[in-house]
Parts: sequence; structure tokens; C-alpha cells
Amino acid sequence: MRSLLSRLSARNIGLRRGDLVRGRPEALRRATLKLNARLILAVGTAAMPFALYGLVSGAVMPFVLSMLAIGTGFVTLVLHRHGHFERAAFGQVYGILLAGLVLTIVDPQIVDFGLALALLAPVQASLLTRTPTKKQSWVLLLAVVTIGCFGGLGLVAWPEPARPEYAWIAAGAFVVTALVVALTATRLSSAFAVYERSQMSAYRHLVENVQDAVMRFTGDGTVLFTSRSAEKLFGCHRYELSGSGLIDRIHVLDRPTYMKSFSDASHDGKSRTIEVRMRRDEPGEPARVPQFIWIEIALTPVVEADAAEQRHEVVALLRDVSERHALEAEMREARRLAEDSSNAKSRFLATIGHELRTPLNAIVGFSEMMTSGVVGDLSPAHREYAEIIHRSGHHLLDVVRMLLDMSRLEAGKFEIQTESFEPQALIDPCFKIVGQLARERGIELATEVPANVPSLIGDERACRQILINLLSNAIKFSHDKGTVTVSMRRQNAMLAISVSDTGIGMDQEAIRRIGEPFFQAQDGLARRYEGTGLGLSIVKGLVDLHEGLLRAHSEPGKGTTVTVLLPINGPATKTAQTPIVTELAPEPPATAVQQWHGDKKRA
Repeated sequence: MRSLLSRLSARNIGLRRGDLVRGRPEALRRATLKLNARLILAVGTAAMPFALYGLVSGAVMPFVLSMLAIGTGFVTLVLHRHGHFERAAFGQVYGILLAGLVLTIVDPQIVDFGLALALLAPVQASLLTRTPTKKQSWVLLLAVVTIGCFGGLGLVAWPEPARPEYAWIAAGAFVVTALVVALTATRLSSAFAVYERSQMSAYRHLVENVQDAVMRFTGDGTVLFTSRSAEKLFGCHRYELSGSGLIDRIHVLDRPTYMKSFSDASHDGKSRTIEVRMRRDEPGEPARVPQFIWIEIALTPVVEADAAEQRHEVVALLRDVSERHALEAEMREARRLAEDSSNAKSRFLATIGHELRTPLNAIVGFSEMMTSGVVGDLSPAHREYAEIIHRSGHHLLDVVRMLLDMSRLEAGKFEIQTESFEPQALIDPCFKIVGQLARERGIELATEVPANVPSLIGDERACRQILINLLSNAIKFSHDKGTVTVSMRRQNAMLAISVSDTGIGMDQEAIRRIGEPFFQAQDGLARRYEGTGLGLSIVKGLVDLHEGLLRAHSEPGKGTTVTVLLPINGPATKTAQTPIVTELAPEPPATAVQQWHGDKKRA
């Protein structure tokens, strides 16, 4: 019977297994609805001539059943064509229940073909409809049973007397309905079977061909499944990983990590991800020294709520991360070499600075003695040469000083001593230091400092050096007879110190590189301005020590404004550098302190 129904359904509507393989069981459910509607309509139409003949002879029940079948088939076809598939399914369930109700009323016996026919309605509903409709079909079945009981008690009767041939008609209606339900069940069960097989085939194909190896273990570590990609990952056959084959491939030093992580995943039901070294074979070179690669293992437990055992099965996803480890090792080595180079550069600068400072002091000192006439009168030419030597010595001393400061900043040995001071008091000493350079080029030094500038907590010597370097840069890159302005203002919890000039300016690329050692906006052998390019680097280092910010705004040909933001309350206190204060005596309780009216008023 099942094979006959399968062939019948496949022949009538053409069972499209391609749709099932593509995962379309809903399409088959809709096709089954359409087939059932056509079958019911065909059966009702075929029975209508006999029903009309019976109606002429006084038999009403066959005509009612035929009209019910034609109406059910026609209505469900219309609903199906308009896309109301759920209503079409419920219409077929309604038709079965109404046919069962008619047959139950016609036959006064409680147990008859009408009740059996009505019992098929919930079965059809479970196959074709959703959960709410399934519940409604059972409620309607209960109503049909109740009416049948009333008919058995004589409370409900059919308007015509029962005839002997009605029993055969009821049996035929039950058989037709049973065939429709059986056809629906056969089609849908085959559809879902094919769908499940296609899904399993797709999952297996995915697992077998995924780039990462997939393995499944029991709670005690027994291998249940190994994907084909594991052969490429480890250079061996899959069966070689069963038993203790996988454990034997793990490096001896990494086996405890793997065993602990697997045990935690199996017992706790939580995922774990580890990285271990595992042996990879070379099938063409069996005598080769074993090669160990880094493998990332993601252990995921298969948690089942109703599992009786405390251990869970575990699915492992294995991925080769050797290239990532090699890149990390290269980065660590490159970082070490860079740090060594930076330390060597800092040591070199410190050594050269200290070695140059002593002879330069002698050159500057003796040249100053010569220009001041201590060693006797000099001719005008000799005096000019001595002044050139004196200026050049001072220039070299400034370069050496900046090199030493930069090396100390990079080495982290530049320490600041914070104290409270008035920031506006920095301006006059700094103007005196750079005043000679400004006068030589006719540059005016101006200030914009309000009267309510707050006190600043910081290293006064470092802040003075910051302002001197900013002023020196502004004067150096300004046009002759220009203006350099120093301004100070409070900005929330920071003090903003700005130095503006009307010089050559910088482009955005140069602004982004401000603070790099030995960088100048005009670089190369043909540059017009002297300098080492360390001034702003030292400024940035000193600002960072104060936990401040360095900002610059500039346009080529329109000048530059460099702003330093320093925290008014100084850099944050380091906990490790703060001594612990031990309380010698506990504070008195609040109730022991007397409150006086005068104290309250003053407060």
C-alpha cells in the first residue's frame, strides 16, 4: 500500500526531489494541499450523478456528502491559488469533520464510520497545519463526538430515515478519506526523509572538506569521528589518530595543557581554546626528523540537557597557526633589535655628548677670555675670529645639551620634580634667553596672558625648557620683523601655553610628524634653516612626563601655533611611588566632637 501511494503521488504531481534536496519541504506541503483538494473535488464530482439519482428517489445524505466534497475541494483550491495555504489546510480538516458529523448523525450508533472519519481530521491537521490549528481540530472532534452521543440518545436525528445502503456509502467515504490522509503522510514523510538525508549529506560534505580538521570525542577521550582534512593537517591517515594516536602527536611539554583543557570541557560543559605543538609527518620522507607545528584546538562540549552521564562529548576544531607564531616570533625579534638599536643610539649620544662637553667648555671659555681682552689686546681680525669661535662653541654646546636631554628622555632617566609655581613668571627669563636672537632679526616678542592664570604644579625647570624651545623654533622659522606671541589660558583642568608666529608654516604631513627626533619641515641638504630637529622632540617628551598634550595648527605661509596643555594639578600620583601612611591613633568618633554655633556660621 505504501509503495502504491508513493507511486501514485509521484505520478500525479511529479515529486520534485531536486526541491527536496535543496531544502524545500514547505513547497511539498503546499503541493500536497493542492493534490488533496483536486482528489476531493474529483471524488465529489464523480459521486454527484449517483447522488442526484438518490436524491430523486428520496436519499438526501449522498447528495449532502457529494456537495460537501465538491465545496471543500473547490474552496481549498481557491485558497491555495491565492496563497492562503494555512486556511486551505484548515478547510480540508473542516471538510473531514463535517463529513464525519453528517455520518454520525445519520447513524444513531455512537461507534460508526462517521466517528472513525472524524478521528482522521486531527491526523490530517497534524500533517498539514500549524500548532494552533491542531489544537482546534481536537476541540472540534470533541464537539462531533458530543453530537454523536446526543444522536445515540435520540436528541439529534437526521431528517430522513436511515437506509441500508448508507452503511456502504459511509464505508466508502471513510476509505476515501483514509486514502487521502495516507497519501499526505506518505508524501510528507518521504519529503522530510529526503530533506534530512540531504541536510546530513551537506553537513558531512562541509565537515569533510572544511580547511580546519574536525574531531569528535566521547567524554573519556575516545575518538568518534575524524574529518578528511585531518590527513592533510598531520600527514597521516585518519585511523592513525584514533586511540592514543592524537595524544602521541602532542609535544610532551604540551600534553598536560591538552589533557586539562579536555577534562574541563568534558566536565564543566564550557568551551576551551588552547595552542599546542603537534607532530606532522611527511609521507614521502618517513626517515625525516619529526616536525612540530603549532595547532590551535577549540574544544566545544556537546551539552545535552537530559544526558544521564556527567561527562559530555567534545567536538574539537584543529587549525594550523604556525605561520602566526612565526610572525609573532619575527615581530618579537624585530622589536628586540629595534630596542637594542635605540639603546645603542642613546648610549652613543650620551657618550659623545659627555666627551664633547669638556673640550667645548674650554673652547667657549678661552674664546670669551680672548674677546674680553683678558689675554691682551687683539687686532680687529683676531677679535672677529674669536667671536666666531665663541658663537660656534655656544652653538655646539646647545646641540650637545639637546642630545643629552633627548637620550635621557628616550632612556626614561629624565626625572621631574613637581612643585607649585606661577606660570606667567616663566615668560621674562625665557624672553631674555631668546631676546638676542629675536633682536638680530627684528622680531617682536609679545604676550597675551590674563591676570587670573592659575598656579601650576609641575617641574619649573622643564616648563622653562619647553617654552624656550618653542620660542626658539618660532623665532627661527619666522620672517624678519615678524611677531612671536606667547599666550596662556585655562582650559578646563589644563593650562594651555601657546606660542604663535607668522613664519613659513607647515603642511599637514609635517604636523603629523611633529615630535619625531631629528625631523624638520624643510629637510635635505638644501634646507635654509639650521638645527638638529630635536627641539619639539624634547618638548613632546617633557610634556608626556607631565601627562599633558601637544597640539599644533599651521598653514604654509601663514605661520604656526603650537599649544602645550599641562594639567594644573600636575601629573597623577603613582601608587607605587607613594609611601604608605600608617595611622598612629584612630580618629575620634563624630559624636565626641562638639558643634558650636560660631563654627557653623564660619563654615
